[in-house]
Amino acid sequence: MDADISGMRAFVVTAEELHFGRAGARLFITQQALSKRIRRLEDALGTALFERTTRSIELTADGRRLLPLAAEAVAAFDRAVETVRAAGRPLRVDVYDERFTPLRLVREASEHDPRLRVELSMRQGLAVALPALRRQELDAAFGHVRDVPGPWPAELAHRLVHLEPLAAFVPEDHALAGRAELRPADLRAGGIAMPDPAGAEEWRAYLRHLAARLDVPLRFNAPAIGVRHLVEQFLSEKTAVGLGELSIDATGSGLRRIPIVAPTPLLPWSIVWHRHNPRPLLRTLLAHLHPIDPPAPSDPRYWAPVR
Repeated sequence: MDADISGMRAFVVTAEELHFGRAGARLFITQQALSKRIRRLEDALGTALFERTTRSIELTADGRRLLPLAAEAVAAFDRAVETVRAAGRPLRVDVYDERFTPLRLVREASEHDPRLRVELSMRQGLAVALPALRRQELDAAFGHVRDVPGPWPAELAHRLVHLEPLAAFVPEDHALAGRAELRPADLRAGGIAMPDPAGAEEWRAYLRHLAARLDVPLRFNAPAIGVRHLVEQFLSEKTAVGLGELSIDATGSGLRRIPIVAPTPLLPWSIVWHRHNPRPLLRTLLAHLHPIDPPAPSDPRYWAPVR
């Protein structure tokens, strides 16, 4: 009789729980079926793995020696199965929101490489997407990693792939609408007014850092529900300015897009993924998104909080 993967899995789960009832529930089998699997494994190995009493179970010395190797074997088996199952599934990528740069980056990569089939999600915040990345429900996500709340998960990797200049967006009858460019001093009277980022805590922190760097007042309005609501909020401002990526086309919206200089704020976009995600399509996407370096902190032309 040979040891099999079902017996190894039963052993690992039981060793983690040290309780047959809880282990059986995790495996969706009865305690009797679980005990049979453990017995078959013990018979195959020729040794007892658990010391059983009427009230508790404990690992034997052989059980303690086997546990880390068995856990590794079960994990390797699961990764192999997932690799085959995932081969036909599109890559699941969170691009934050439809109006931002990550959607363009993913579209350009998929147009360049027909192998890249992508299923998009838009959670509107890296802090919101991280739990799904850790569970590998998402294969990748884009966002600003510096100000994500809490310690960074060790199992997640990230790479800075793009820095997008920000511009001011103002109504056509705004006091600043005739300017070709804006400097921090031009923004101090009215300040910056932005929709509340809601769950995107990293972007709220980014905006606060930016306002402090420019010495400009910052006010948060209600969260914007879609692009139209965002435009309506910007159109209602008569002294403050809204901010958006310079690549956004404001034609026909009633808004004017004005570059910000000295310094130009740069919005950092990083791609984040699970270090143990085995999918070849993820490696293909990463190969199209090359790492970049931020500007030096001493460069007066730009501001980017990525160091």
